[in-house]
Amino acid sequence: MHGQVAFAEALLAALCEQWVDRAAKSVAVQVGVCPPFPYLGLVAARLSGSALSWGAQNLSAFEQGAYTGEVSAAMLADVGCSWALVGHSERRALFGETDQDVAHKTMRALSVGLVPVVCVGETLAERDAGQAEQVLARQLDAVSQVFRDATGEFVVAYEPVWAIGTGVTASPAQAQEAHRFLRERLVANGVASAARTRILYGGSVKPGNAAELFSQPDVDGGLIGGASLVAEDFLAICRAALAVA
Repeated sequence: MHGQVAFAEALLAALCEQWVDRAAKSVAVQVGVCPPFPYLGLVAARLSGSALSWGAQNLSAFEQGAYTGEVSAAMLADVGCSWALVGHSERRALFGETDQDVAHKTMRALSVGLVPVVCVGETLAERDAGQAEQVLARQLDAVSQVFRDATGEFVVAYEPVWAIGTGVTASPAQAQEAHRFLRERLVANGVASAARTRILYGGSVKPGNAAELFSQPDVDGGLIGGASLVAEDFLAICRAALAVA
C-alpha cells in the first residue's frame, strides 16, 4: 500500500523502458507487477502490449454478491490480470486469513484462469521452536486438494515472515532447504505437477543476493517486496533471474 498515481506512472515507465522485450519475452523468465486495486486500470493501460504482466495483491473468497468492499476473481480477470497473490503473510497476520480462506481464494482464482501465487511461511518464533516444516506443511496441505484438482497453473511463494521487510534474508541454503521441503510435500500430497511447479522466494530479495538465491535448484524466482518500489533495484533483480535462467 505505497505511492500515488504519479509514483505508479514513473515506476511503470521505467519498467517498460528498461525491461526490453527480447529479455522479458524469454520463455525462461516472466516479470509481473501486483499493484493496489485502485491502480489496476492504470497498470493495464500502461502495460498492455508490453512484455510485462500484472496481477492483484488479494481477491475475494466469494464468487459474487452483496460483499461490499470485496473484489472478485472474475473482476480481476476482466481487467486483464494474470496473477493473484493469495495468503500473503500480512493478510494472514493482520487480517486473520485462515488456511481455509486461502484454499477458497486459490480455488476462485483458478476458476477464472488466474494464476494464484499462494504464499506460505513461518514466523521467527515458529522457526526458533523448530516448527518451520510443521507450519509449512499445514499451510501447503490446506491447498493441496485444490492443486490436485487444478487444470490451470499455480505458483507457491515461500516467504519466511522473519525475513520480510527486516533486511534479514534467508541464506541460499536455508531458502533451498525450505523450497525442497515444499516441493517434496507437493509430491507427497499427490500433486501431479509438483516437479514443474514454480516456487518463489520472498523475503528481502535485493540486487546483491538475487542471483545466488535464484541459482538454488528449487528456487524458481522471487516474490519481491520493498525492492519492487525502486525501479533500478527491481530491474536488477529481474536481470539476475535472467542471468541464471
